[in-house]
Amino acid sequence: MFNVTVLRLKDIIKYLVGMFLLVIIIFMIANTFPVWKKNSQKLKQEMENKVETISKNSWLNCFEQVLPVAGNFNKEYSAVAEKNNIEKEKNILQEMLSTQISSINVIEENSQLWEDVAKKENDSADIQTQQNTQETNEQSSEQGTLLAQEGLPTQVITQNPIKESFNVQYGNVKIKNQTSYILTEQMMTPDITIENKNIVLFHTHSCESYTSSEAYPYTPTGTFRTTDLNFTVTRVGTELENQLKQYGYSIVHDTSYHDYPAYNGSYTRSLQTVENILKQTPSDIIIDLHRDAIGSRSDYAPIVKIGENDVAAQMMFVIGTNAGGLWHPNWNQNLKFAIKVQQKAEEMYPGLFKPIMLTTSRYNQHTGKYASIIEVGATGNTLEQCLTSMKYLAKVISAIV
Repeated sequence: MFNVTVLRLKDIIKYLVGMFLLVIIIFMIANTFPVWKKNSQKLKQEMENKVETISKNSWLNCFEQVLPVAGNFNKEYSAVAEKNNIEKEKNILQEMLSTQISSINVIEENSQLWEDVAKKENDSADIQTQQNTQETNEQSSEQGTLLAQEGLPTQVITQNPIKESFNVQYGNVKIKNQTSYILTEQMMTPDITIENKNIVLFHTHSCESYTSSEAYPYTPTGTFRTTDLNFTVTRVGTELENQLKQYGYSIVHDTSYHDYPAYNGSYTRSLQTVENILKQTPSDIIIDLHRDAIGSRSDYAPIVKIGENDVAAQMMFVIGTNAGGLWHPNWNQNLKFAIKVQQKAEEMYPGLFKPIMLTTSRYNQHTGKYASIIEVGATGNTLEQCLTSMKYLAKVISAIV
């Protein structure tokens, strides 16, 4: 049996047309593929660029790449922010500077305040001291200063004495020579003439005080020291001033603090004081009145009994030289003055003075022809004993000047 396929022309034509259309479509697809491939490569490159941009820049910069308008907005915002930051930093700096200036001002104000307070305290102390000194002088004037009498028996009655030492003697005057100079008789002979009778009294160590007593109790502000000058060697100077005035002497008594608030530099300050005084009041006799600070013996109180009732503190001349290297051409004149005074004191009141101490230091004694330190009593003496000494010292000076 045979199978017979009947082909119709209409079907053949449809088949050929379909094949033709298929070929055309394939051809078009083949032509289009290179462009698509090229576009795909371009798109890939753009994506890679975007990724690189994102990796290298902040999200704000990436946002600028994507949206230029936003980029412009970001630039404006950054400019404003930068300006604000600058202003903020400027304000912070101004505030810091203002704070520092305020702090400095406060420190300066506090410093000035403390200076003012200290000055007021010193001024008040000076005013009070001057008032008390004036009252003391007025009381002395009203009551009449009790002058020393001559011809009274004198006896050294020091308890727990320190052994007296000296290595040179001129007549009845003993000298403890602590220098390398050999004192000849000519150097010790008191052949001096005192022409100017103005006397300058001052105190390099103004705050040196004595043992507190019932008559003169005080509150110390240091070891045998007080800033209340009514209880110090300065008060002793006031008594000497009053006594000497009774004999007709012109006295300049300086009661300035030279060892307060600082002890160091006392001699520098007292030198300036003396030089200023001498510009206004020329004087031959210059006395720096001290209290002996020998050792640490608080019970050492060198005293003499004069007459029946008076107990006086012993005194001691301290005379400086140029042996220490400082200019001091008139030290020998100073020594002669001390010998002259002590020679007379030994005649009138034997034992009133301890041996003269001749030292290598200058002690500002180059300022006068007859300048000296006189140490009145020691830490164990009372103020009343030292005040009594001034009565007899003034009497001795009046006998030679």
